[in-house]
Amino acid sequence: MIEVADLHKCYGSVTALGGLTFEVKPGRVTGFLGPNGAGKTTTMRIILGLDAPTSGTALVRGRHYQEMIRPLHEVGSLLDANAVHLGRSGWFHLLSIAQSNGIGRHRVREVLELTGIEEVAQRRVKGFSLGMRQRLGIAAALLGDPQILIFDEPTNGLDPEGIHWIRELFKSLASKGRTVFVSSHLMSEMALTADHLIIIGRGRLLADTPTEQFVESSSRGDVFVRSPMAADLASLLERSGATVQAEGDDALAVTGMEAPAIADLASEHRIAVHELATRHASLEQAYLDLTGESVEYHAGARPAAEDR
Repeated sequence: MIEVADLHKCYGSVTALGGLTFEVKPGRVTGFLGPNGAGKTTTMRIILGLDAPTSGTALVRGRHYQEMIRPLHEVGSLLDANAVHLGRSGWFHLLSIAQSNGIGRHRVREVLELTGIEEVAQRRVKGFSLGMRQRLGIAAALLGDPQILIFDEPTNGLDPEGIHWIRELFKSLASKGRTVFVSSHLMSEMALTADHLIIIGRGRLLADTPTEQFVESSSRGDVFVRSPMAADLASLLERSGATVQAEGDDALAVTGMEAPAIADLASEHRIAVHELATRHASLEQAYLDLTGESVEYHAGARPAAEDR
């Protein structure tokens, strides 16, 4: 288990983390989400002993990371795929890390095969694409066959096949009782991969919840209706207590009434319905609703044609 308790981190007058507390438990993939500048990477660096907290604690299996004698046997991590010696081959990069933790050559060959880069292992890392470096970093994280794995944006640079592969890898590791802690900005991937979510904003905890429960709690679910008599149907729906919002000339977004009831009401008043579909909230929309006030950098409106 990873335990973060009342974690504070200040850089001069800037507070990066303001009393962050959560646990990452084994047997599930935990997604770590938050806007840019929320403090995700800072938190991971403190967990791994790369930064010191201003106050509070971050423990791995009940200890500080710095207290581990051979940490790769307990924790594997990838924070920056470009943090490698570019002049070394992939093979020697992994071998040097393995030898520092008493891991044999056989395991180096295993992780190269597992991550699909055994054919390029003799090339120098400076010739690797970002996706290949990500796979190399994942291989390094897996060297010690650790119980705990921490990844910061591991899908950067991966092609669709690579993203699918890493998704299945994380699920497989979690199913074997490993603790898998992953930060990402790809909401679609987190929706498919993460069993649990920890969401932070401006260094504070916003949510600590199962993924499915978080999405279901969003208020953005509605019923989409398309009808050539949309205005008449909207009036009927509103008189029946539903909330209706127009989506174009012939379409409505309806909340407060289920799809079967809408169909029955339209049929009763002989109003044709060409499309009727329940729309469920997405993880992306639920996330945006929660973190809207925590976003540090907002893009401006798209400039008008005459301004470009």
